[in-house]
Amino acid sequence: MTAPVSRTPGKAPADAPADALPGPAGLGGAVWLALAVVYVVWGSTYLAIRIALETMPSFLSAGARFVVAGLLLAGLVLFRHGRAGLRVDRRQLGSSALVGLLLLTGGNGLVVLGENSVPSGLAALLVAAVPLWMVLLTAAGGDRPKPVELAGVLLGLVGLAVLSAPAIGGDIAPGGVLVIICATLTWAAGSFAAKRIPMPGNVFAGSAYQMIVGGSGSLLIGLARGEQHGLDLGAVSTRSWLALGYLVVVGSLVGFTAYAWLLQSAPLTLVATYAYVNPVVAVLLGYLVLAEPLTGPTLVGGAIVVIGVCLVVSVSRLSGRAPRTPSRR
Repeated sequence: MTAPVSRTPGKAPADAPADALPGPAGLGGAVWLALAVVYVVWGSTYLAIRIALETMPSFLSAGARFVVAGLLLAGLVLFRHGRAGLRVDRRQLGSSALVGLLLLTGGNGLVVLGENSVPSGLAALLVAAVPLWMVLLTAAGGDRPKPVELAGVLLGLVGLAVLSAPAIGGDIAPGGVLVIICATLTWAAGSFAAKRIPMPGNVFAGSAYQMIVGGSGSLLIGLARGEQHGLDLGAVSTRSWLALGYLVVVGSLVGFTAYAWLLQSAPLTLVATYAYVNPVVAVLLGYLVLAEPLTGPTLVGGAIVVIGVCLVVSVSRLSGRAPRTPSRR
């Protein structure tokens, strides 16, 4: 996962229709390439997390990923824009810290913890429900959801129940499923907050601060849990090191850059399709690489969740508003 973009420079004016950006027929090859990157890269992060966890502790590995990625991103901003690119006021810095803690310490950190006992594909399907929680949060904030959105939420909840059935039956650790569901709620809360509090104008600088603070929070939790005791870096497998490197460079930096660019260059409704493509990619990769089972509850429940998310995202095209989907983990 990566932090959400707090601003969308270059987008159409707020009163412009949802299709103010070029339609599909007018999109260039770069847009489709960037979209493919977001589809595959963010869908593959669940698999990479699972591989890193084979010989690495949960919160320490998650924290290291985002601290390193945040420092690299801050370095890129400094190189391109100088110190002015990283300049923020206290409120913006505080907002970035809060969002980073909610999204990365709480959201991503709990997903990593949950994947110790939950297959990567199932974890991705559970995380796909985040847009459904966003509908409920915006409704609590006074924005009445449309009937189609409510139908999508109800359908998604049914899908989550089906996905959770193996945990109830004892086939999968129920604690892991519960932890990941808590992660989706934390991620939704962070995404909701990011839209309502002052964030840095430079989206890359803002994300760098979120990664550094959120990653530091995960490191502190890892130390508090005692994950450092008995940790032998020499015993960490090459496979896990490569997975962590992939998460830092490809998952966080390349994936985030592609997503940020898409927000400026493609219709939001098209960009939002990652919310229901990523889980499919994650399930397929988990099956092909780790031989994770494709059980009936996983296939049926996952399909129901994806359909529910599709309904929620589709409302943006009909109403001309931005989709209520957070950015990827």
